[in-house]
Amino acid sequence: MADAIELKTAPADFRFPTTNQTRHCFTRYIEFHRCLAAKGEESNQCEKFAKYYRSLCPGEWIDKWNEQRENGTFPGPL
Repeated sequence: MADAIELKTAPADFRFPTTNQTRHCFTRYIEFHRCLAAKGEESNQCEKFAKYYRSLCPGEWIDKWNEQRENGTFPGPL
């Protein structure tokens, strides 16, 4: 018998009290990349932020932001 898969999303965050989670998604994406910059690509400490933004953000947004980061045109504070 295979282990049950447990699905989770990002925990509630008092900074984002409304149902529109756009800002929450963007903030978690930024937190993940700031964590990587501070702790290094090899650190597992940033993985929780990756799980959060991946559960909140549409894939198209993530793809666009990744492309913008590569091009140096990302609009957020990294």
